[in-house]
Amino acid sequence: MLRYFVAVAEERHFGRAAARLHMTQPPLSRAIRQLENDLGVVLLLRSAAGVEPTAAGTTLYAEARTLLDQADLARARVTAAAGPATLTVGTLADGAGEAGTRLAAEFRRRHPEVAIRFREADFTDPTTGLRAGLADVALTRSPFDETGISVRVLRSDPVGLVLRTGDPLAGRESLRLADVADRPWFQLPEGTDPLWRAYWNGAAPLGERPAGPVVRTVSECLQAVLWNGSAGIAPLGHALPDGLTWVPLTDMPPSPLVVAWVTERENPLIRSFARIAADGV
Repeated sequence: MLRYFVAVAEERHFGRAAARLHMTQPPLSRAIRQLENDLGVVLLLRSAAGVEPTAAGTTLYAEARTLLDQADLARARVTAAAGPATLTVGTLADGAGEAGTRLAAEFRRRHPEVAIRFREADFTDPTTGLRAGLADVALTRSPFDETGISVRVLRSDPVGLVLRTGDPLAGRESLRLADVADRPWFQLPEGTDPLWRAYWNGAAPLGERPAGPVVRTVSECLQAVLWNGSAGIAPLGHALPDGLTWVPLTDMPPSPLVVAWVTERENPLIRSFARIAADGV
């Protein structure tokens, strides 16, 4: 039930959370209601636009993420002890989709006996749990602290500004960071990798830009733009909902899509995954 709640809290929408969990919306809504009844508190404020966590919901979200991470780690250790051929792939947002369907098809062809599991991480850890042993290999984006981690660049994508379609800047062919210097800018949570934080802050020192909302997921970023007009950047090709558009930023370095793994844990299966990804993306 905690996984259900985390999905709704991150997506800010029951429909999107249900799709992410591969279930229908009614049982998801009932599960969240039951959780609220069990705890005796309101966790989510519901509206036609979606949901927002209450103070109690925000507290539960932080605790639930910790508990679920611990459960994932315990599962990974038990699986490793049992010895079946399993590979856990960590992703950020739609990182697996960005790598393309060829990767999945080719990996299945070469390793039909291997079970693949996916773990979606939030922005606090761009390595998606590699160091903690929650993932064996990651499909993610750099830059981040690569100490002890092997990284192979799959491709580099141009970066642009995400804007509401009615924004005065939305019709421009390109923009520079100076064009949005006065806009509130997304903030990443405390403890986020400094290299990752600096890049997604538009290469400006922390605190130099007007502070916008703290975000942990792609969905939170997009909703902040849609509802509040916050400034945020995204790689080319990132799926955008209706009402938002993307304009290239000429002075932002490209965003590398990478496959990464802990160097000392490298094994033939991880090497094969990385090689297939590099050959096909």
